[in-house]
Amino acid sequence: MGQTLFMPDIKNICILGSTGSIGRSSLDVIARFPDRFRVTCLTANRNIELLNKQIEQFKPQVAAVLDPAAAASLKHSRNGSPRILEGQEGFVEAVSRPDVDIVISSLVGFAGLRATIEAVRLGKTVALANKEVLVVAGAIINNLVAKHGATLLPIDSEHSAILQCLTGEDRKSIARLILTASGGPFLHLDKDEFSSVTVDAALKHPNWKMGNKITIDSATLMNKGLEVIEAHWLFGLPPEKIAVLIHPQSIIHSMVEFVDGSVKAQLGIPDMKMPIQFALTYPERVSSSFHRLDFTEVGEMTFLLPDTRKFECLDLAYEALRQGGTAPTILNAANEIAVEQFLGEKIKFHQIPHLIRNAMEVIPSIDHPSLEDIISADHAAREFVRNRGRQFSSPTTTFAVTR
Repeated sequence: MGQTLFMPDIKNICILGSTGSIGRSSLDVIARFPDRFRVTCLTANRNIELLNKQIEQFKPQVAAVLDPAAAASLKHSRNGSPRILEGQEGFVEAVSRPDVDIVISSLVGFAGLRATIEAVRLGKTVALANKEVLVVAGAIINNLVAKHGATLLPIDSEHSAILQCLTGEDRKSIARLILTASGGPFLHLDKDEFSSVTVDAALKHPNWKMGNKITIDSATLMNKGLEVIEAHWLFGLPPEKIAVLIHPQSIIHSMVEFVDGSVKAQLGIPDMKMPIQFALTYPERVSSSFHRLDFTEVGEMTFLLPDTRKFECLDLAYEALRQGGTAPTILNAANEIAVEQFLGEKIKFHQIPHLIRNAMEVIPSIDHPSLEDIISADHAAREFVRNRGRQFSSPTTTFAVTR
């Protein structure tokens, strides 16, 4: 009698941010498994040239564009196929489709909040690469996950590593989580030289290929700070049990230390396609053709404690997590605008943490915030940093930074 092979149902996927680095890597993974995954919805901010190419290849039912002018242009060029949606409402409608099984949330920053919350509210599986969503609204999202039976799976390599290390373990046995960080391009640069850092230099990450905003966050270590806050909400540990360790080779993606002193680590080459595949096929492990780790090529692995006097953004993130309430929202919004201004060469690299600290000191944090409180705090922090940034960039203004 012949053996019957189990064939998994095809999962329909909506990607929030398909033209970004995570979105492109996700589509690469999806294309390798046509018998498992189907792209139902693609969304982008304004890069309709790439989005159009993705539409041609993956034939989604719906595409959504955040920028109204870009959406109108795409709608005109596509002539009705697929259906083109617009703005935040379009993103929400895309994730709300009854045929969507998995939502990959990879929009950069605050932009993905509403649509991700709606996906959770509808009980869908959310593969989360947008760490800012949990940073600003972790309590709200966790409550909705519990209430509606949604599944939240991390795509960030560090949090995917922790999830893998915790498989089969009793959460009560965790002593601490150890998030690893490459240290970025300025690990060995003296802090006195931060004022002369150029945008081009900050965008040259030694290990990972990422979008501009995330790459700058890696250079300031804010990316690791946001990951600390995300880990708090994903795994339920207080800040004092979430550590950061600099590991320049980026081979160990994170570790878990247990109460008996043993440590589990998850290792692999620096390639986001592996944690993306793990999230999409979870709890299975599915064979892949990705490049394998060769320990003889690695040679050595080194570790350092992060210097928070040099990389102040990491310290600010811990401070925001300890404060709670809307403090992480203020941190995140201030950082987004400060990074935007640095990329636009309106402020200097070393001024990024100064602007964030100013925002956290001036804008009061609200405890137990509603979604409306979070949105209000986000707007207030953005406007504050825009105004301070203009003062920084004005050649005629003398401005003392609050420390």
